[in-house]
Amino acid sequence: MAIRIVRLGSPRLADEGLRIGAVRRPPRGVPKAEVASRDLYDCWFPNLAPSEALLKAFAPLDPAEWKGFERRYRQEMKTPEARHAIALLAALSHQTHFSVGCYCAEEALCHRSILRALLEQQGALLR
Repeated sequence: MAIRIVRLGSPRLADEGLRIGAVRRPPRGVPKAEVASRDLYDCWFPNLAPSEALLKAFAPLDPAEWKGFERRYRQEMKTPEARHAIALLAALSHQTHFSVGCYCAEEALCHRSILRALLEQQGALLR
């Protein structure tokens, strides 16, 4: 049992399980009925996405600004709602396979890299 951190839209792996989209907005131009079949996500969970204000402040993300983005995203993830969501996913990782992801091409410059670290800190099993 474990969580896999993925890029939404990438081909699914056989044992990936439910794919959770930790993104602020659904994909543009994709009908809701096709989101899962296009390997985007099965469940949309914007609670773990950067806020609209944070996305606007750093879009497009310049690698030189990464530390500022990371600091602000980590601050957002300290809210009770976000902490509970991270704790829930960490606990579920001990019971079943699932994946969490975002659209960004490069994980190193994506909030999912920070989310990976936050999940690990909560004791999540990751693959």
